[in-house]
Amino acid sequence: MLVVGGGIHGVGVAQAAAAAGHSVLLLERQGLAAGTSSRSSKLIHGGLRYLETADIPLVRESLRERELLLRLAPELVTRQRFFIPVYHYTSRRPWVIRTGLSLYAVLAGLGAKVRFRTVPRAEWGNLDGLTTEGLQAVFQYWDAQTDDVQLTRAVMRSAASLGARSLCPASFERASVGADACRVTYRYRDTDQVCEAKTIVNAAGPWATSLLERIDPTIPGLAVENVQGSHLELLGRVERGCYYMEVPFDRRAVFLIPWRDETALLGTTEHAFQGDPASVTPFPEEIDYLMTVYRHYFPGRPSDILDAWAGLRVLPGSQGKAFSRSRETQLPVDDPRQPRVVTIFGGKLTGYRATAQKVMRQLRKSLPVREPVADTRTLPLRAVD
Repeated sequence: MLVVGGGIHGVGVAQAAAAAGHSVLLLERQGLAAGTSSRSSKLIHGGLRYLETADIPLVRESLRERELLLRLAPELVTRQRFFIPVYHYTSRRPWVIRTGLSLYAVLAGLGAKVRFRTVPRAEWGNLDGLTTEGLQAVFQYWDAQTDDVQLTRAVMRSAASLGARSLCPASFERASVGADACRVTYRYRDTDQVCEAKTIVNAAGPWATSLLERIDPTIPGLAVENVQGSHLELLGRVERGCYYMEVPFDRRAVFLIPWRDETALLGTTEHAFQGDPASVTPFPEEIDYLMTVYRHYFPGRPSDILDAWAGLRVLPGSQGKAFSRSRETQLPVDDPRQPRVVTIFGGKLTGYRATAQKVMRQLRKSLPVREPVADTRTLPLRAVD
């Protein structure tokens, strides 16, 4: 199997394929997690807000994967408190949030570590400077946090321990799909090289559509859109946990979360992006947007911006707002009868392992029968030095 892309989904597929007993070659042109997988919100979560759009299967799957990662990667994935403040102007009233959190806990299994609570008024003054003006209620629930780069590297190391190979920097140049295999040309160490693969997994993220254009015969892509999300790193540590804030003027969600040393992360935004994905950078209006929300909810905290970056999500094309679009991963193949190429459009950091298993099921018809050597549900993930 040839995997193109060294983000979390590419390395997840490499691990799943190697665990299933297949030989795997992964090509990455920059570095592991060099793109979107280093520019996420660093959250391993079930997707509480997806309950509003009745994406129950997605939430259930994400919660299951969250608990699995907490067990497999305790150095990399840690459980974290999340706070939802409710003000007189908040669109979702306390009873709505309580109902959603109750369903969230049920889908997570109702264990002691997944329950939520109402934060007593006596504790409001300890919430990292959160404004109490107009505050009516605060809910606290549990999700998890990670270092997305370190998680990606750990998954690739696991894949390599099972025999998967990776080349970096190496670029996919072109491929021709035949009846029995794919002939692939890639560039490594300034030289074009050729290999044959039974299947190709296109895990190139925002470059996925352009990669399809280099495969013969032409494979039509989906109607998708690259959507930019920006984050700011701010001076000042957040001590109590993560804050899930509703933007007063457009009802989106913005998170403030603890990060390294004495800093915090603030994000994210959603802007349609066109152009070379390598050139993505925060727009000035995105920085203004995030800082307006931050100063509104935390008027007394430092507002020094230490760093800013943007990543790209691949979402279904639509006229609607990006925030309300489906986050279900799309896995189109070139030929359902004999799939040789599968493309990963979208996908969540939390669900990378489940996505990899779906990719393997998509390609089952075209892969030789092999004896599995491991199960990704039991493989520990350790931080890479």
